[in-house]
Amino acid sequence: MRVLVLGAGFGGLELTTRLSEEFGNQVEVVLIDQADRFVFGFSKLDVMFGRTVAEAVRHPYRDLVKPGVRFVQTTIRAIDPVARRVETDAGRFEGDVMVVALGADLDAGSTPGLVEAGHEFYTVEGAFALREVLADFGGGRVIVGVTSTPFKCPPAPSETALLMHDYLVARGLRDRSEIALVMPLPVPIPPSPAASEALLGAFAERDIGWYPNQVIRELDPTAKVARFADGTEMPYDLFLGVPTHHVPAVVAESGMTVEGWIPVDPLTLETSYPGVFAVGDVASVGTPKAGVFSERQAAVAAKRIISLVRGVPATSEYDGYGMCYLEFGHEEVARVEVTFLRGQPPTGTYEAPSEMLTSEKAEFGTSRIQRWFDRAWTSY
Repeated sequence: MRVLVLGAGFGGLELTTRLSEEFGNQVEVVLIDQADRFVFGFSKLDVMFGRTVAEAVRHPYRDLVKPGVRFVQTTIRAIDPVARRVETDAGRFEGDVMVVALGADLDAGSTPGLVEAGHEFYTVEGAFALREVLADFGGGRVIVGVTSTPFKCPPAPSETALLMHDYLVARGLRDRSEIALVMPLPVPIPPSPAASEALLGAFAERDIGWYPNQVIRELDPTAKVARFADGTEMPYDLFLGVPTHHVPAVVAESGMTVEGWIPVDPLTLETSYPGVFAVGDVASVGTPKAGVFSERQAAVAAKRIISLVRGVPATSEYDGYGMCYLEFGHEEVARVEVTFLRGQPPTGTYEAPSEMLTSEKAEFGTSRIQRWFDRAWTSY
């Protein structure tokens, strides 16, 4: 039995870890990713705002040594979901089961002017490069702008605005600066009214401008303004953008997508192709696109693959639950828990910011690196 896993993010790492724990060398697991290392989403902000350095948050896949798991760093050029086969720069790979966990690609070029006159902070490269940009910033008008939906890690734009406030205060630049958060949503985190209310209060307390339901049409590099779909515009000195998300081109070309994403059974994560699962940002599950959701989906897919190998009925189903931490600045973190069930409004809880949750978030990262890479690590 060979299991082919495409993508080594939250979903791919959790799934291969579970299969290795269950079967050891009895099942061959091939994990493919074009990157050579893993980086947490929250670590990008840590580097960007100078809390730590880039090398401290990179986790090389060469350290991924698990029984039965072979990591291949290569670029996937074609996916055949019927044959459960991929063509890569390292050759052809086939599986008895295939799991697509390739995430979402980010396209800064789809928003005119963003590449020329702004900065995106959602890719690893973009966020790490901003460390020097922010260090050289002498104050002024800052826009944190979301260019389209859906986008992964829904709290991240709000976190960025709040952390920018702290950053400018620490450097003595807040009095000469303005911060605006522009989003195409009515509230910062629609599935969690309590978290949204708390964020709006934090924005008001810190004099962060909140501009909901605004679609950013373009940036004008000459005039240094962001133009919105309603015809209004906003001047800026520094634009921090969340770029358009879409499936990787190789996924779109595979014929697996419907309306831009891979449809799956929301309970089993199975696609319409026998023996093929999809988890995480690449899939249309009905939940936000975030690593914690991908990890939980991968756990369900792993259990169903284990049942398949064992020849017993599969009973594990995805419950739509996800939990994420939310940076409020001032070294405090909140926690949001939400469950998404088809045909029902999301339900969940919100825990207010505290230093205790800051420690809990750090442990979250530490435990994953220990589990996936078998080594100790602290976030910063």
